[in-house]
Amino acid sequence: MLFALLLGMALNFLSQDSRCAAGVEIVSRQVLRWGVALLGFRLTLGEVADIGWQPLMMIALSVTLTLGAGVLLARLLGFPFFLGLLTGGAVAICGASAALALSAAMPAYAQKERATSFAVIGVSSLSSLAMMAYPAFARWMQWSPMEAGFFMGATIHDVAQVVGAGYSLSTEAGDMAVLVKLIRVALLLPVVIFVSWISRHYVLDREDGSLPRNSQIGHETGKTPPLVPWFVVLFAAFVGVNSTGLVPAALVSVGVDLSQACLVASMVAIGMRTQWREILALGWRPVALMVAETVFLGSLILALIFAMKLS
Repeated sequence: MLFALLLGMALNFLSQDSRCAAGVEIVSRQVLRWGVALLGFRLTLGEVADIGWQPLMMIALSVTLTLGAGVLLARLLGFPFFLGLLTGGAVAICGASAALALSAAMPAYAQKERATSFAVIGVSSLSSLAMMAYPAFARWMQWSPMEAGFFMGATIHDVAQVVGAGYSLSTEAGDMAVLVKLIRVALLLPVVIFVSWISRHYVLDREDGSLPRNSQIGHETGKTPPLVPWFVVLFAAFVGVNSTGLVPAALVSVGVDLSQACLVASMVAIGMRTQWREILALGWRPVALMVAETVFLGSLILALIFAMKLS
């Protein structure tokens, strides 16, 4: 994801060419939504049920509180509400994929591509650092493979880094880490619906005059977002179909690979619509925001693990 974004930024000049602009627009929006929908092939309902109710509640609580912390921290740092949702969701759920899904559900606004690009860069960089640091931390804590896997699956942002960190310890830790991570991916569905609902009401409030046209995120350029985006419906449908066990493994693999291809392509297109000077103009505060969200999530999961051991 990160390399795709950087490649797109290097080709930024092409987005200004009239022969390329329409294609960049389609890939950055429609192909992105298909990539998010096809993420449903990564998960089954049986995998969700197998983990048990207590870890499920811990994961759901951590995602909810991290989203809330992201919004609160963003407001304290003087950022708009939607940036807090975007970065908080990326940290809480599944990294760059969540950032893209949440961005797709939000209303169009003047700096949306810049915010999305920053979220992807930030969450990918922090995820890579966590992949290197968390296994050493788990060894230092002398955790069992299940405890270590749970911690890494519940705290590392991107799926690929979860795989790398978990299996660097042991097969058992890797299996647990991936399962917990996929549960977080499943929570993408209700979170995107929630963000879509907020976005819809935000745009409607601006249209009826109850919010000023320049409030929070700048001039509105898009249409009223649907209550439930079509790609979220497809995500849920693909999870359901995959859960039946009737879909051949080869077809599931194709769906997962196609999802990855769509997300990577959309990242190139988003990068093409973003300029480095716009990212650098954000300053240090967005970096502090994402670091604080990451530290909050890690500390929360650590506290929940201790609480579960004491109970």
